[in-house]
Amino acid sequence: MAEATTPAAPVTLAAEERLRRWRLVLGGEADGTGSALRGRDAAMDGALAALYRGTPQEGRAGRSGRRTAGLGGSAPQVARWLGDIREYFPTSVVQLMQQDAITRLGLDRLLLEPEMLEAVEPDVHLVATLLSLKHALPETTRESARAVVGKVVAELERRLADRTRATLGGALDRSARVNRPRHRDIDWDRTIRANLKNYLPEHGTVVPERLVGYARAQRAVKKDVILCIDQSGSMAPSVVHSAVFGAVLASMRTLDTRLVVFDTSVVDLTEQLGDPVDVLFATRLGGGTDINRALAFCQSRITRPSETVVVLISDLYEGGIRNEMLKRVAAMKAAGVQFVALLALSDEGAPAYDHAHAAALATLGAPAFACTPDAFPDVMAAAIEKRPIPVPPQGG
Repeated sequence: MAEATTPAAPVTLAAEERLRRWRLVLGGEADGTGSALRGRDAAMDGALAALYRGTPQEGRAGRSGRRTAGLGGSAPQVARWLGDIREYFPTSVVQLMQQDAITRLGLDRLLLEPEMLEAVEPDVHLVATLLSLKHALPETTRESARAVVGKVVAELERRLADRTRATLGGALDRSARVNRPRHRDIDWDRTIRANLKNYLPEHGTVVPERLVGYARAQRAVKKDVILCIDQSGSMAPSVVHSAVFGAVLASMRTLDTRLVVFDTSVVDLTEQLGDPVDVLFATRLGGGTDINRALAFCQSRITRPSETVVVLISDLYEGGIRNEMLKRVAAMKAAGVQFVALLALSDEGAPAYDHAHAAALATLGAPAFACTPDAFPDVMAAAIEKRPIPVPPQGG
């Protein structure tokens, strides 16, 4: 009897997609998958090859899909590549590839040309690069650069402003409570909780022996906020987010906000908080760090310690006098200042930082931690209400 043969299992769509993805991972020159890169896949592979294979001088990927690599030094050529990756990849991947192009291929030099700025996908890292190049920007490029920065700032404000105002507005209301409110100002939830000991079970009611209410708007306690921002190069994304938050806080009438940036010198940018783009172009990314000098400046501007929140945003690499810096923090806290130390204000987590200084601040009751922009309103609300600071989970 003839032996039966088993037909080959058909290749499913899922299997074909896995094979396609592996082929893209391996690249146009790799063999062994039995699948060739064609059409759009070949073009995607060429875009990846231009950045991640070979040297910048080897030319663009050819139409065959072979990884010839390189972007060369031509702005129009790189602009075409930027257009390609925006077509083939989602925005988050495009932004990552732009960052890699800046660090691997010296793309920052070409950002000085207007056609390049029109082709890039704006993000926080691109803003940081443009700010570091601002003194080298030719006249023909400055307006384009400002437009790129403005687009990123507007997007950050759209994402962060409403929640920040709502969260901090509630915190300010709660911090301004009074115990002899008018009837329309009574906070009934907190009044009931404050009088639970006066519950009369036979009547099923609470006797409100002590009323708790909100202060009327004109009597609300104003808080002073000082943002003290390290503008050294590693802190660039934090500087961008700080400028946006500074503008949002400055727009709140119940807050008196000051923004100070520093390296080895200290600059007060409070007068420019009406436009965070102006703030960013007034910064000077890079250089040394003197935290002690910056805190001395902030300390000299404090007039109501018990109503002041100081936020230091720095990787804590101190180039000034370490012991004096710690003494200033201790003195401010002893006077009633709410002191918050952030290693970063960005979505990237904590950068490299001085662990010894972070530990010393924690000993003083000011733990240093990285904070995302989304978590910042809650951190500020806790500081305003003088509650323990909610330290967000830190990456390993």
